[in-house]
Amino acid sequence: MRAYKVLIIEDELKIARFVELELKYEGYDVEKSNDGKVGLIMALKDKYDIILLDIMLPSMNGIEVLRRLRESCDTPVIMLTAKDEVMDKVIGLDMGANDYVTKPFAIEELLARIRAILKTTKIRKESLEILQINKLKMDLKKYVVSYDDKIIDLTKREFDLLQYLIENKNIVLTREKIVEKVWGYDYLGDTNIVDVYIRYLRSKIDEKYKIKLINTVRGVGYLLKDEI
Repeated sequence: MRAYKVLIIEDELKIARFVELELKYEGYDVEKSNDGKVGLIMALKDKYDIILLDIMLPSMNGIEVLRRLRESCDTPVIMLTAKDEVMDKVIGLDMGANDYVTKPFAIEELLARIRAILKTTKIRKESLEILQINKLKMDLKKYVVSYDDKIIDLTKREFDLLQYLIENKNIVLTREKIVEKVWGYDYLGDTNIVDVYIRYLRSKIDEKYKIKLINTVRGVGYLLKDEI
């Protein structure tokens, strides 16, 4: 199992070094920056499991770093704040920070908060990797579809179509929308291709297991109901 990767953006060198050593001792892979702009570039360029972000930074303050980060990235962030920076805490949380720790802090508290966030993130990620409706299950990580634990052999296109339908369950989807999302913007063929692949899915799931999963909405498109 790979080590969790942490980015520390903190201009107080002693604090940054102390936290770095403690995290490395706990088995984390650590990188650090003492500059706001440089830290932002690092955060956007590489993939980190969590970021420890100070507010008072040279070049760019932590609030602005967080704002720009949240425009394209949802990496968990713990803000490191001074004791009297109440408004910065509020603004940071409103901007999308996951938590904050007030300086001076006990390293045990920081480590506990990091563990809590990483655990929550892992659970959320794992839940997103499994899509399920009744006995029908899609494992997006293993690329496996099953019904009542019986494997269903699907092509990549059938898999992508079923995934899109399940992710939008109880929503009527037009053929045009399905083509756009499953076949892509550059697809130049007829939208009737959707009907063909819906028949494929029905033959492998609905008809085989005597269920009514995919419903036709006449003149519009298709609807997958979560009550089979």
